[in-house]
Amino acid sequence: MDKQGQERFLSFILQRVQEGKEEEAKAILMENFRKQNEGTFSQSDIAEFIPKMITLIRPEKLEEIQAIVKQFSGNFGSK
Repeated sequence: MDKQGQERFLSFILQRVQEGKEEEAKAILMENFRKQNEGTFSQSDIAEFIPKMITLIRPEKLEEIQAIVKQFSGNFGSK
């Protein structure tokens, strides 16, 4: 994912996290972006990311986020 894509993904996720959880979500995302930029991001990182983010997302937005993450992880695996 390029820098612009990362910014869009970050914005998308942060708009859907529970109030007061934005900084925690941003920290998780920024760590994943750092790994992507270094070329060290892996399927295991995705597997760790999902459960962490589930606890931060507003319940009514969870299904939407899961669909996006599933799409992203599928695209990641095909590279």
